[in-house]
Amino acid sequence: MYLRGAEPGDEEAVARVHVRSWQQGYRGLLPDDYLDQLDHAARAISYTFADHNPGRPYTTLAVDGEEICGFATSGPCRDPDMVGAGELYAMYVDPAWWGQGVGRRLIEMARRRLTDQHFSEAVLWVLVGNERAEQFYRIDGWALDGRRRLEEIHGVQVDEVRYRRSLA
Repeated sequence: MYLRGAEPGDEEAVARVHVRSWQQGYRGLLPDDYLDQLDHAARAISYTFADHNPGRPYTTLAVDGEEICGFATSGPCRDPDMVGAGELYAMYVDPAWWGQGVGRRLIEMARRRLTDQHFSEAVLWVLVGNERAEQFYRIDGWALDGRRRLEEIHGVQVDEVRYRRSLA
């Protein structure tokens, strides 16, 4: 397995990982009918992998052979109270690759990229009840910072908590 930046043409494969990970990881946390109707082709059109401007999100892929098995997207924090911080916008691993170190490699690269962009701290948001993700992030040194939000993501209302971590 190796890591590389996402490129134009990766959208469909990334969307498949995104949809499969939501369908398995969020089962019981989001409505089943919503998860069952997720469509990777519809999700793929929302990705833009051609813009490598440092102020825009950047997606790192975990690849085995020709198969994309996970991705992490990071960039400047979007939260008004965290101006000057970085953010891990998304990190998903195909369920077939869970427990094989893919997430660990992706989050290390995302942190390194944020550090290279001169961010000294970062945040991420986790769906309330996603204990697997919360445990993963706590092991990596992230801690709840007390912020919570209701947000609409891809057409569904979600309740999230914010984690924060020093990058120093």
